Amino acid sequence: MEKDITEILHHMGEDALPLNAVSPPIFQTSIFCFKSFDDFKGALADEPSHFIYSRGNNPTVNLLEEKIAALEHGERAKLVSSGVAAISAAVMAFLKTGDHVVAVRDSYSWAKYLFTTYLARFGIETTYVDGTDPEDFERAVKPNTKLFYLESPTTFTFKLQNLSAVAQIAKKHGIKTVIDNTWCTPIFQNPIDCGIDLTVHSVTKYMGGNSDVVAGVIVGSDEDVKKIFESEFQLHGTVPDPFMAWLVLRGLRTLHIRMPVHFENAKKVAAYLQSRSEVEDVLYPFLPSYPQYDLAMKQMRGGAGLFSFRFKTRKLDEIRKFTDALKMFKRAVSWGGYESLVVPAAVSRYPNDVIPDDRISLIRLHIGLETADSLISDLDAAIAAMKS
Repeated sequence: MEKDITEILHHMGEDALPLNAVSPPIFQTSIFCFKSFDDFKGALADEPSHFIYSRGNNPTVNLLEEKIAALEHGERAKLVSSGVAAISAAVMAFLKTGDHVVAVRDSYSWAKYLFTTYLARFGIETTYVDGTDPEDFERAVKPNTKLFYLESPTTFTFKLQNLSAVAQIAKKHGIKTVIDNTWCTPIFQNPIDCGIDLTVHSVTKYMGGNSDVVAGVIVGSDEDVKKIFESEFQLHGTVPDPFMAWLVLRGLRTLHIRMPVHFENAKKVAAYLQSRSEVEDVLYPFLPSYPQYDLAMKQMRGGAGLFSFRFKTRKLDEIRKFTDALKMFKRAVSWGGYESLVVPAAVSRYPNDVIPDDRISLIRLHIGLETADSLISDLDAAIAAMKS
Protein backbone atom coordinates (compact mmCIF):
# COMPACT_ATOMS: atom_id res chain seq x y z
CA MET A 1 0.00 0.00 0.00
CA GLU A 2 1.37 3.41 -1.00
CA LYS A 3 2.15 5.63 1.98
CA ASP A 4 0.35 8.93 2.46
CA ILE A 5 2.65 11.82 1.56
CA THR A 6 2.38 13.41 5.00
CA GLU A 7 3.34 10.09 6.59
CA ILE A 8 6.49 10.09 4.48
CA LEU A 9 7.36 13.72 5.13
CA HIS A 10 6.52 13.90 8.81
CA HIS A 11 6.88 10.39 10.25
CA MET A 12 8.77 7.88 8.09
CA GLY A 13 11.98 6.74 9.77
CA GLU A 14 11.36 8.86 12.85
CA ASP A 15 9.73 6.35 15.21
CA ALA A 16 12.96 5.66 17.09
CA LEU A 17 14.85 8.95 17.23
CA PRO A 18 17.43 9.16 20.05
CA LEU A 19 16.11 10.43 23.39
CA ASN A 20 12.60 10.72 21.91
CA ALA A 21 13.61 13.83 19.96
CA VAL A 22 10.97 15.36 17.69
CA SER A 23 13.43 16.95 15.25
CA PRO A 24 15.94 14.43 13.86
CA PRO A 25 19.41 14.97 15.34
CA ILE A 26 22.39 16.03 13.27
CA PHE A 27 24.98 13.26 13.40
CA GLN A 28 27.97 15.55 12.93
CA THR A 29 30.59 12.82 12.95
CA SER A 30 33.14 11.74 10.39
CA ILE A 31 33.52 8.13 11.59
CA PHE A 32 31.63 5.34 13.36
CA CYS A 33 33.19 2.69 15.61
CA PHE A 34 32.51 -1.04 16.14
CA LYS A 35 32.22 -3.29 19.17
CA SER A 36 34.28 -6.14 17.72
CA PHE A 37 36.60 -7.34 14.98
CA ASP A 38 33.78 -9.30 13.34
CA ASP A 39 31.40 -6.32 13.37
CA PHE A 40 34.12 -4.15 11.83
CA LYS A 41 34.91 -6.72 9.13
CA GLY A 42 31.24 -7.29 8.30
CA ALA A 43 30.59 -3.58 7.86
CA LEU A 44 33.55 -3.08 5.56
CA ALA A 45 32.34 -5.97 3.42
CA ASP A 46 29.04 -4.18 2.76
CA GLU A 47 29.68 -0.45 3.06
CA PRO A 48 26.49 0.68 1.24
CA SER A 49 24.46 -0.79 4.11
CA HIS A 50 26.58 0.31 7.09
CA PHE A 51 27.77 3.41 8.91
CA ILE A 52 31.57 3.48 8.67
CA TYR A 53 32.68 6.86 7.40
CA SER A 54 30.35 9.80 6.69
CA ARG A 55 31.74 10.05 3.16
CA GLY A 56 29.56 6.99 2.53
CA ASN A 57 26.61 6.85 4.94
CA ASN A 58 25.40 9.00 7.82
CA PRO A 59 22.17 8.61 9.86
CA THR A 60 20.92 12.15 9.18
CA VAL A 61 21.67 11.80 5.48
CA ASN A 62 20.13 8.34 5.26
CA LEU A 63 16.88 9.45 6.89
CA LEU A 64 16.48 12.07 4.18
CA GLU A 65 17.33 9.51 1.49
CA GLU A 66 14.67 7.15 2.83
CA LYS A 67 12.02 9.86 2.60
CA ILE A 68 13.00 10.98 -0.91
CA ALA A 69 13.09 7.39 -2.20
CA ALA A 70 9.55 6.86 -0.88
CA LEU A 71 8.34 10.13 -2.42
CA GLU A 72 9.74 9.12 -5.83
CA HIS A 73 8.42 5.52 -5.58
CA GLY A 74 12.00 4.23 -5.80
CA GLU A 75 13.72 1.53 -3.79
CA ARG A 76 16.74 3.59 -2.79
CA ALA A 77 18.12 7.13 -2.94
CA LYS A 78 21.61 8.58 -2.67
CA LEU A 79 22.09 12.18 -1.58
CA VAL A 80 25.05 14.04 -3.10
CA SER A 81 26.55 17.50 -2.81
CA SER A 82 24.79 19.18 -5.77
CA GLY A 83 22.34 18.63 -8.59
CA VAL A 84 25.07 18.39 -11.21
CA ALA A 85 26.84 15.79 -9.03
CA ALA A 86 23.64 13.73 -9.10
CA ILE A 87 23.43 13.98 -12.89
CA SER A 88 27.11 13.11 -13.36
CA ALA A 89 27.11 10.11 -11.03
CA ALA A 90 23.86 8.67 -12.40
CA VAL A 91 25.08 8.98 -15.99
CA MET A 92 28.72 7.96 -15.62
CA ALA A 93 27.97 4.79 -13.64
CA PHE A 94 26.44 3.22 -16.76
CA LEU A 95 28.84 4.39 -19.48
CA LYS A 96 32.28 3.45 -20.76
CA THR A 97 34.52 4.39 -23.67
CA GLY A 98 32.83 3.74 -27.01
CA ASP A 99 29.27 4.09 -25.71
CA HIS A 100 26.59 6.36 -27.13
CA VAL A 101 24.01 8.57 -25.36
CA VAL A 102 20.79 10.12 -26.62
CA ALA A 103 19.94 13.31 -24.71
CA VAL A 104 17.31 16.02 -24.96
CA ARG A 105 18.72 19.10 -26.63
CA ASP A 106 17.36 21.78 -24.30
CA SER A 107 18.62 20.26 -21.05
CA TYR A 108 20.43 21.99 -18.18
CA SER A 109 23.66 23.62 -19.35
CA TRP A 110 25.92 21.60 -17.04
CA ALA A 111 24.30 18.36 -18.18
CA LYS A 112 25.11 19.36 -21.75
CA TYR A 113 28.67 20.19 -20.70
CA LEU A 114 28.96 16.71 -19.19
CA PHE A 115 27.96 15.08 -22.47
CA THR A 116 29.49 17.44 -25.01
CA THR A 117 32.79 18.24 -23.32
CA TYR A 118 33.61 15.95 -20.41
CA LEU A 119 32.41 12.54 -21.61
CA ALA A 120 33.58 13.27 -25.15
CA ARG A 121 37.14 13.28 -23.76
CA PHE A 122 36.69 9.60 -22.99
CA GLY A 123 35.25 8.58 -26.34
CA ILE A 124 31.57 8.69 -25.39
CA GLU A 125 29.37 10.11 -28.14
CA THR A 126 26.11 12.03 -27.62
CA THR A 127 23.25 12.63 -30.04
CA TYR A 128 20.89 15.45 -29.08
CA VAL A 129 17.20 15.26 -29.95
CA ASP A 130 14.24 17.59 -29.55
CA GLY A 131 12.44 14.87 -27.61
CA THR A 132 8.85 16.05 -28.04
CA ASP A 133 8.27 13.05 -30.33
CA PRO A 134 9.25 9.68 -28.77
CA GLU A 135 10.38 8.58 -32.22
CA ASP A 136 13.23 11.12 -31.90
CA PHE A 137 14.81 8.65 -29.49
CA GLU A 138 14.06 5.57 -31.61
CA ARG A 139 15.64 7.16 -34.68
CA ALA A 140 18.75 8.14 -32.72
CA VAL A 141 19.44 4.66 -31.30
CA LYS A 142 22.71 3.03 -32.38
CA PRO A 143 24.09 -0.44 -31.59
CA ASN A 144 26.25 1.13 -28.86
CA THR A 145 23.53 3.32 -27.30
CA LYS A 146 23.58 2.72 -23.55
CA LEU A 147 21.64 5.65 -22.04
CA PHE A 148 18.77 8.06 -22.67
CA TYR A 149 19.00 11.34 -20.76
CA LEU A 150 15.71 13.17 -20.23
CA GLU A 151 14.59 16.44 -18.69
CA SER A 152 10.85 17.02 -18.69
CA PRO A 153 10.10 19.88 -18.90
CA THR A 154 13.36 21.17 -20.37
CA THR A 155 15.35 24.18 -19.19
CA PHE A 156 14.14 27.56 -20.47
CA THR A 157 11.95 26.07 -23.26
CA PHE A 158 9.81 23.71 -21.11
CA LYS A 159 9.37 20.99 -23.70
CA LEU A 160 7.99 17.66 -22.47
CA GLN A 161 8.94 14.09 -23.30
CA ASN A 162 6.36 11.30 -23.24
CA LEU A 163 8.00 9.36 -20.44
CA SER A 164 6.10 6.09 -20.80
CA ALA A 165 6.69 5.95 -24.56
CA VAL A 166 10.40 6.75 -24.24
CA ALA A 167 10.79 4.19 -21.43
CA GLN A 168 9.24 1.50 -23.65
CA ILE A 169 11.69 2.29 -26.45
CA ALA A 170 14.60 2.15 -24.01
CA LYS A 171 13.56 -1.20 -22.53
CA LYS A 172 13.17 -2.68 -26.02
CA HIS A 173 16.82 -1.85 -26.71
CA GLY A 174 18.20 -2.52 -23.21
CA ILE A 175 19.01 1.15 -22.64
CA LYS A 176 19.23 2.81 -19.21
CA THR A 177 17.05 5.91 -18.68
CA VAL A 178 17.86 8.89 -16.45
CA ILE A 179 15.62 11.94 -15.97
CA ASP A 180 16.03 15.26 -14.21
CA ASN A 181 12.73 15.58 -12.33
CA THR A 182 13.60 18.74 -10.40
CA TRP A 183 10.89 20.91 -11.98
CA CYS A 184 7.93 18.74 -11.06
CA THR A 185 9.27 17.29 -7.80
CA PRO A 186 7.72 13.98 -6.65
CA ILE A 187 4.64 15.98 -5.66
CA PHE A 188 3.63 16.37 -9.31
CA GLN A 189 5.43 13.65 -11.27
CA ASN A 190 6.88 10.18 -10.61
CA PRO A 191 8.92 9.08 -13.64
CA ILE A 192 9.74 5.69 -12.11
CA ASP A 193 6.03 4.85 -12.33
CA CYS A 194 6.32 5.54 -16.09
CA GLY A 195 9.18 3.03 -16.48
CA ILE A 196 12.13 5.43 -16.14
CA ASP A 197 15.08 3.82 -14.33
CA LEU A 198 16.61 6.73 -12.42
CA THR A 199 15.44 10.17 -11.37
CA VAL A 200 17.80 12.93 -10.32
CA HIS A 201 17.03 16.21 -8.57
CA SER A 202 18.70 19.42 -7.67
CA VAL A 203 17.65 19.30 -4.01
CA THR A 204 18.81 22.91 -3.92
CA LYS A 205 15.51 23.81 -5.53
CA TYR A 206 12.06 22.88 -4.18
CA MET A 207 13.08 20.13 -1.77
CA GLY A 208 15.28 22.57 0.15
CA GLY A 209 12.86 25.37 -0.57
CA ASN A 210 14.65 28.17 1.25
CA SER A 211 17.61 29.06 -1.00
CA ASP A 212 20.03 28.16 1.79
CA VAL A 213 21.38 24.76 0.75
CA VAL A 214 23.07 23.11 -2.25
CA ALA A 215 22.46 19.38 -2.77
CA GLY A 216 21.36 16.70 -5.24
CA VAL A 217 19.83 13.24 -5.10
CA ILE A 218 19.58 10.10 -7.25
CA VAL A 219 16.62 7.70 -6.91
CA GLY A 220 16.11 4.28 -8.47
CA SER A 221 16.28 0.58 -7.84
CA ASP A 222 18.39 -0.79 -5.01
CA GLU A 223 20.68 -2.41 -7.58
CA ASP A 224 21.23 0.74 -9.65
CA VAL A 225 21.78 3.07 -6.70
CA LYS A 226 24.17 0.62 -5.05
CA LYS A 227 26.15 0.50 -8.30
CA ILE A 228 26.32 4.31 -8.36
CA PHE A 229 27.38 4.33 -4.70
CA GLU A 230 30.24 1.93 -5.33
CA SER A 231 31.44 3.10 -8.74
CA GLU A 232 30.98 6.90 -8.73
CA PHE A 233 29.84 8.32 -5.40
CA GLN A 234 32.60 6.90 -3.21
CA LEU A 235 35.30 7.76 -5.73
CA HIS A 236 34.31 11.33 -6.54
CA GLY A 237 33.61 12.28 -2.94
CA THR A 238 30.52 14.38 -3.61
CA VAL A 239 29.69 14.12 0.08
CA PRO A 240 26.43 15.53 1.49
CA ASP A 241 27.21 16.82 4.97
CA PRO A 242 24.81 16.06 7.84
CA PHE A 243 23.84 19.69 8.47
CA MET A 244 22.91 20.12 4.81
CA ALA A 245 20.75 16.99 5.03
CA TRP A 246 19.09 18.32 8.18
CA LEU A 247 18.27 21.61 6.43
CA VAL A 248 16.66 19.68 3.57
CA LEU A 249 14.70 17.53 6.02
CA ARG A 250 13.36 20.75 7.51
CA GLY A 251 12.44 22.15 4.11
CA LEU A 252 10.92 18.87 2.95
CA ARG A 253 8.28 19.02 5.71
CA THR A 254 6.35 21.68 3.77
CA LEU A 255 6.98 20.51 0.18
CA HIS A 256 3.40 19.28 -0.27
CA ILE A 257 2.08 22.65 0.94
CA ARG A 258 4.46 24.88 -1.01
CA MET A 259 4.22 23.24 -4.43
CA PRO A 260 0.48 23.88 -4.98
CA VAL A 261 1.04 27.57 -4.11
CA HIS A 262 3.89 27.88 -6.63
CA PHE A 263 1.66 26.14 -9.17
CA GLU A 264 -1.42 28.32 -8.69
CA ASN A 265 0.66 31.51 -8.64
CA ALA A 266 2.49 30.49 -11.82
CA LYS A 267 -0.75 29.78 -13.69
CA LYS A 268 -2.11 33.24 -12.79
CA VAL A 269 1.08 35.08 -13.73
CA ALA A 270 1.49 33.07 -16.96
CA ALA A 271 -2.11 33.86 -17.96
CA TYR A 272 -1.52 37.56 -17.23
CA LEU A 273 1.60 37.65 -19.42
CA GLN A 274 -0.22 35.82 -22.19
CA SER A 275 -2.83 38.60 -22.18
CA ARG A 276 -0.27 41.36 -22.71
CA SER A 277 0.10 42.66 -26.26
CA GLU A 278 3.86 43.10 -25.71
CA VAL A 279 4.36 39.36 -25.14
CA GLU A 280 5.03 37.04 -28.07
CA ASP A 281 4.49 33.71 -26.28
CA VAL A 282 4.48 32.10 -22.84
CA LEU A 283 6.19 28.74 -22.34
CA TYR A 284 4.25 27.05 -19.53
CA PRO A 285 2.92 23.51 -19.98
CA PHE A 286 -0.28 24.15 -18.03
CA LEU A 287 -1.58 26.94 -20.25
CA PRO A 288 -4.34 25.46 -22.44
CA SER A 289 -2.68 27.09 -25.47
CA TYR A 290 0.60 25.25 -24.86
CA PRO A 291 1.33 22.73 -27.67
CA GLN A 292 1.86 19.86 -25.21
CA TYR A 293 -0.90 20.79 -22.78
CA ASP A 294 -2.68 17.42 -23.17
CA LEU A 295 0.51 15.51 -22.36
CA ALA A 296 1.13 17.77 -19.35
CA MET A 297 -2.35 17.04 -18.02
CA LYS A 298 -1.86 13.31 -18.53
CA GLN A 299 1.71 12.96 -17.26
CA MET A 300 1.89 15.48 -14.41
CA ARG A 301 -0.38 16.26 -11.48
CA GLY A 302 0.67 19.91 -11.44
CA GLY A 303 3.54 22.20 -12.26
CA ALA A 304 6.29 24.29 -10.77
CA GLY A 305 6.60 28.03 -10.45
CA LEU A 306 9.23 28.18 -13.20
CA PHE A 307 8.44 29.19 -16.79
CA SER A 308 9.64 31.41 -19.63
CA PHE A 309 8.12 33.98 -21.95
CA ARG A 310 9.26 36.09 -24.89
CA PHE A 311 8.62 39.73 -25.56
CA LYS A 312 7.90 40.78 -29.13
CA THR A 313 10.70 43.33 -29.00
CA ARG A 314 14.24 42.35 -29.99
CA LYS A 315 15.78 45.50 -28.50
CA LEU A 316 18.25 44.54 -25.80
CA ASP A 317 17.94 47.94 -24.12
CA GLU A 318 14.22 47.35 -23.57
CA ILE A 319 14.92 43.96 -22.01
CA ARG A 320 17.48 45.66 -19.74
CA LYS A 321 14.94 48.31 -18.69
CA PHE A 322 12.32 45.67 -17.92
CA THR A 323 14.73 43.60 -15.86
CA ASP A 324 16.08 46.55 -13.87
CA ALA A 325 12.58 47.90 -13.12
CA LEU A 326 11.41 44.76 -11.32
CA LYS A 327 11.13 45.22 -7.55
CA MET A 328 9.75 41.89 -6.27
CA PHE A 329 11.66 39.64 -8.66
CA LYS A 330 15.28 39.23 -7.64
CA ARG A 331 17.85 39.05 -10.42
CA ALA A 332 19.52 35.73 -9.62
CA VAL A 333 20.26 32.24 -10.92
CA SER A 334 18.68 29.03 -9.65
CA TRP A 335 15.06 28.73 -8.47
CA GLY A 336 12.80 26.71 -6.20
CA GLY A 337 12.92 28.89 -3.09
CA TYR A 338 10.16 30.99 -1.57
CA GLU A 339 11.26 34.07 -3.52
CA SER A 340 10.46 35.13 -7.10
CA LEU A 341 13.37 35.41 -9.53
CA VAL A 342 14.09 36.65 -13.03
CA VAL A 343 16.77 35.47 -15.48
CA PRO A 344 16.84 37.12 -18.93
CA ALA A 345 18.42 34.66 -21.38
CA ALA A 346 20.44 37.59 -22.73
CA VAL A 347 22.63 37.68 -19.59
CA SER A 348 24.14 34.30 -20.50
CA ARG A 349 27.49 33.95 -22.25
CA TYR A 350 27.35 33.51 -26.03
CA PRO A 351 30.11 32.90 -28.61
CA ASN A 352 31.57 36.24 -29.76
CA ASP A 353 28.96 37.98 -27.55
CA VAL A 354 26.35 37.52 -30.28
CA ILE A 355 22.95 36.81 -28.69
CA PRO A 356 20.72 34.62 -30.90
CA ASP A 357 17.51 36.31 -31.97
CA ASP A 358 15.32 33.82 -30.12
CA ARG A 359 17.23 34.51 -26.87
CA ILE A 360 17.29 38.31 -26.82
CA SER A 361 13.74 38.61 -25.52
CA LEU A 362 13.48 35.27 -23.70
CA ILE A 363 12.84 35.76 -19.99
CA ARG A 364 12.70 33.03 -17.33
CA LEU A 365 10.67 33.68 -14.20
CA HIS A 366 10.44 31.75 -10.99
CA ILE A 367 7.14 32.48 -9.29
CA GLY A 368 7.59 32.29 -5.55
CA LEU A 369 5.22 32.30 -2.60
CA GLU A 370 4.26 35.98 -2.74
CA THR A 371 0.68 36.76 -3.73
CA ALA A 372 0.13 36.47 -7.47
CA ASP A 373 -1.52 39.92 -7.58
CA SER A 374 1.58 41.60 -6.13
CA LEU A 375 3.81 39.88 -8.69
CA ILE A 376 1.51 40.84 -11.55
CA SER A 377 1.58 44.49 -10.38
CA ASP A 378 5.38 44.39 -10.37
CA LEU A 379 5.47 42.94 -13.89
CA ASP A 380 2.93 45.50 -15.04
CA ALA A 381 5.09 48.36 -13.81
CA ALA A 382 8.24 46.86 -15.34
CA ILE A 383 6.59 46.46 -18.74
CA ALA A 384 5.56 50.12 -18.58
CA ALA A 385 9.13 51.11 -17.70
CA MET A 386 10.43 49.04 -20.61
CA LYS A 387 8.54 51.22 -23.06
CA SER A 388 9.44 54.56 -21.49
